[in-house]
Amino acid sequence: MSDTKNIKIVTADPSAIGLFGLAMVTLVASTQKLGLTDGVAFVLPWAIFLGAIAQLFACVQDSKHNNVFGATAFGAYGLFWLGVAMSWLIDLGVFWEKLAAAVDSRQLGVAFIGYLIFTLIMTIGSMETNKVLFFIFVLIDFLFIGLSLSTLGIMSHEMHMLAAVSELLIALLSFYGVAANVLNQHFGYTFIPVGKPFGIFKKHPTASSKKAA
Repeated sequence: MSDTKNIKIVTADPSAIGLFGLAMVTLVASTQKLGLTDGVAFVLPWAIFLGAIAQLFACVQDSKHNNVFGATAFGAYGLFWLGVAMSWLIDLGVFWEKLAAAVDSRQLGVAFIGYLIFTLIMTIGSMETNKVLFFIFVLIDFLFIGLSLSTLGIMSHEMHMLAAVSELLIALLSFYGVAANVLNQHFGYTFIPVGKPFGIFKKHPTASSKKAA
């Protein structure tokens, strides 16, 4: 009779590195939208390495934690920044001038609407995480409202500014989330508060669990 051994592999919470990636890319990108900097050439590296790769890394690590919410959020937004970076490269004519000439920005606007729908779903889920994360998602909602409408030519200036301000606030609040995640775990107590879940959505026992009881 052979002995069976269970090996448990412990991995660190990847939320801080994922939020840091989000904070960095939105901070840099917001300066372009606010008119403080010009062009997207030097936004691209941060979009690819921080917005995309850092969040995709956090997605994989959260999957190991069986954290569906975290893995889905980091994975979806990591892929978003890859898509945005590719769109910028196409628009800049990096791949082929004819491809750049065939760009229809309305398609990007539709993609932003898709991400707005996704973010609204995630905003509901974030209500049972913590208040910092919830307000980050609320700001992302406003970001995608601004991006969608400005790209589709609806109140372009006003919606562009809504997106710009929302993106800057996302960066600042994400940096706060990074600090809280790292320092709270490092010190072993609540050094920086993040706010308790709203507690609106209560878990109800399923029919099968009632029968088992």
